[in-house]
This record gives sequence, structure tokens and C-alpha cells, in this order.
Amino acid sequence: MIKNIEIISQPEPELLKALGVTHWPVWSKEVSRFPWVYDASESCYFIEGEVLVTTEQGQEVTIQAGDLVTFPAGLSCVWDIRHPVVKHYHFLARDDEEPLADLAAVQ
Repeated sequence: MIKNIEIISQPEPELLKALGVTHWPVWSKEVSRFPWVYDASESCYFIEGEVLVTTEQGQEVTIQAGDLVTFPAGLSCVWDIRHPVVKHYHFLARDDEEPLADLAAVQ
């Protein structure tokens, strides 16, 4: 069973610092629509833009600037980028897949 997409809107700066978000690589993409499959879990922090992500199961999630997001390994979805996206991203090793909600609770 695939886990849901996790979102923390406007996370505390301390959480972003603890995760080392500013040291993660940056990815950007223009307005577009494309399918995507996550082979590994990915955490990302959206700096700019807005995207509607629709999973194979029909879950629709809007992600925008200021959101800290984790996409679970095995997720198949379609990205519909509505405003150009700039994000920091980090692929998680299997033994490093601590849910963001658990990390936020530590603050």
C-alpha cells in the first residue's frame, strides 16, 4: 500500500534548518503537465510556484510556495504545474524515511 503525500504548510524555520533544506539541490520547471513515478521517497520544499498533483488513486493535492512535502516511494502521479516551480529536493534512503509529521512534532 502506498502512503499519502505529506504536506506541512509554512513550516517553522527551525525545522527547515534541522533538515538542512538550504543545502539540498534545486529543481525548477515551467508550466507543464507530465506523469511521474517516485522510485524513492522525496522530501522537497517549494520556494516558488504551484502544482496540482493527482495520484493513480485519484487523490488531488495542491502544493505551493512555502510547503514542505514528502512524496512516498512507489507513488505514481501526474504533475500539473500551474505556476513555474522552484524547489529544494532530497531523496531519502530507505532507513531515512521518517515522516515529516514526526519531525515537525519534535520542534
